[in-house]
Amino acid sequence: MQELKLIALDAEDLAVLSVHLQDAVLKVDDIAYLTAEKRFAALLNRFNWPEALSTENASKPSYTRHRCALRFERVTSARLRGIDLQNKDQVLSVLAIQFDARSDDTPSGAITLLFAGNAAIRLEVDYIEAELRDLGGAWSTNSRPHHPDSHSTEDEPPTI
Repeated sequence: MQELKLIALDAEDLAVLSVHLQDAVLKVDDIAYLTAEKRFAALLNRFNWPEALSTENASKPSYTRHRCALRFERVTSARLRGIDLQNKDQVLSVLAIQFDARSDDTPSGAITLLFAGNAAIRLEVDYIEAELRDLGGAWSTNSRPHHPDSHSTEDEPPTI
């Protein structure tokens, strides 16, 4: 399978990234907010849902994870909820990525990475500029992620 390389420049593109990152896992140690560069980056192990769904009726379904990088540019601030930056081995499981536009006509807004256990990272951005790229590492796994069909999130933004 060809490596995934996606760019997001608007809310619709960001929704595509969200689908590909559902059930990705990462450690707190794999997250970086570079204030001076206005960049947020993370290394994740994404579950390959398209492959899993296309083989689910096969006698032996194929489940794989891929090492990937996620990068957001033009980040003006980052806030956390339910994440201890001192606990470098804390594992986070991605539920979704959301975008909330500001009420004015500017392209700025907030990108929120939602994780299991009510954890979140909220990035204030001048505008959406993101990239999701596989880094080449892929491996088989014996099971696919299972979770309830719906989840609830708090309306208030995460805080540090």
